[in-house]
Amino acid sequence: MSGVVVGDDGVARCPWGAGDPLLREYHDTEWGRELHGRDALYERLCLEAFQSGLSWLIILRKRPTFRTAFSGFDTEVVAGFDDADVERLLTDPGIVRNRRKIEAAIANARAVLELERDGPGLDALLWSFAPDPRPAPPTTLDAVAATTPASGAMAEELRRRGLRFVGPTTCHALMQATGMVDEHLAGCFRSGAS
Repeated sequence: MSGVVVGDDGVARCPWGAGDPLLREYHDTEWGRELHGRDALYERLCLEAFQSGLSWLIILRKRPTFRTAFSGFDTEVVAGFDDADVERLLTDPGIVRNRRKIEAAIANARAVLELERDGPGLDALLWSFAPDPRPAPPTTLDAVAATTPASGAMAEELRRRGLRFVGPTTCHALMQATGMVDEHLAGCFRSGAS
């Protein structure tokens, strides 16, 4: 596959972020920027899990409703969700209505609170898998892997700590989205190499 695409605004971007306006906004303002904080990272972890098997654009379109349905991804509130909340969420057409993913989001909130009580906390744990130094940005989409040894190790550790729907692909997508790795293509205005 090719490298960057120059948009109608004259800006070079990763090809996936050059088309749909919602993806473009996400590419330009969020994807690949360092993200910290328990609830912010919990939200991204949940959304990446809900995205599994779907396009990211679907999740972006549903994100406002997800935020409402999951109480702003306040980890403590979601950890208190019960069977009635699961049933409520399963009837909400504004989110992805998958029982296993909904139950995983709730179980993961509880596991995140355990991480906080027992240490090191979600932020520190996730960021401990960020490569140092970061590899050079890829030059083509073909050079972007779906998984890495680091995302595999992250997934294994998260599962060991009781989190669900956190496979190596989901973990790598999380690492990309939250700036743990820079996988904006070389030449993209957001790339560390630009």
